[in-house]
Amino acid sequence: MFSAYLKSAVAGAFLLGFATTAFAATGEFDNMCTMGLATGQDIKTDCSINAQLEGKTYCFGSKDAMAEFMKSPKENLAKAHTYYSKKHPG
Repeated sequence: MFSAYLKSAVAGAFLLGFATTAFAATGEFDNMCTMGLATGQDIKTDCSINAQLEGKTYCFGSKDAMAEFMKSPKENLAKAHTYYSKKHPG
């Protein structure tokens, strides 16, 4: 009986993990680190570290990058948009 509960719990954990991964992969800027873009760097992420701003998801390469971004989000977002639009037109 315990084995059946354990198998169900493990299966549920895997499904939750896959659902989280699928959700995490929907950020702006092609899932690049938004703080990286603000500092002129292309840093691809899996978007597992992210933040919601004005209804959009922004990805970060680390919790430190997200914390730094959040010190001045409007300014950093403007820098990221400027860099991204020059580097990745269209």
